[in-house]
Amino acid sequence: MAQHKKTPLIGIMGGTFDPIHFGHLRTALELKQILGLEGVRLVPCKDPVHKDQTFGSAMDRLGMLHLAIANTPGLDVDDTEIRRHTPSYTIDTLESTRDTLPEASLCLIMGSDSFESLPTWKRWQHLLDLAHIIVVMRPGHTFSPSTEIKQLLVERQLADPQGLRELTSGYIYLQAISALDISATTIRNQIATGYDPRFLLPNSVLDYINEHQLYLTGSPDKTTI
Repeated sequence: MAQHKKTPLIGIMGGTFDPIHFGHLRTALELKQILGLEGVRLVPCKDPVHKDQTFGSAMDRLGMLHLAIANTPGLDVDDTEIRRHTPSYTIDTLESTRDTLPEASLCLIMGSDSFESLPTWKRWQHLLDLAHIIVVMRPGHTFSPSTEIKQLLVERQLADPQGLRELTSGYIYLQAISALDISATTIRNQIATGYDPRFLLPNSVLDYINEHQLYLTGSPDKTTI
């Protein structure tokens, strides 16, 4: 963990974004404001490792992301994983991002449920060599970390987010967010059953979904991303 004082903070928020909705967008914007992030990169994955399938194509999900963040300073789309010809592993994305931003403090943003499953991730012990981890305490989820995760928190958890600027990687910070309990699964299923999901996602994204006739068959999974 190389030491750099007052370096810029860059958030990295991955997901399938299938589709992107206000829960995703509000989380990114709120963390940017609360933590003083210079920007948040939204990284749609092409072939998710921890999910059985996606319902929108990679290019459709990428297109909806661009529409969703249009004219929103500080939120950017990073298509690194879409362009990659291998499955989407966070460690690979962080390594490529670190190569392009060697002086920045990278902040990997993840939900508390994903953080609990961290030991199942590829080379998870090395994630903190490349970035800090911001754990989003999502509404309705009871945080139940394993012994392994509890020990990691003992070793790496910050009480004050200002410490994120002291090093370019290595810390964990837990941050509560507004209670926008919106599920991509719910949106897909509403579309498939003829309900109007308006006000759960940007109108531009809903227009894209309708124009391209996405999610008409719903989604039999229970994924909430």
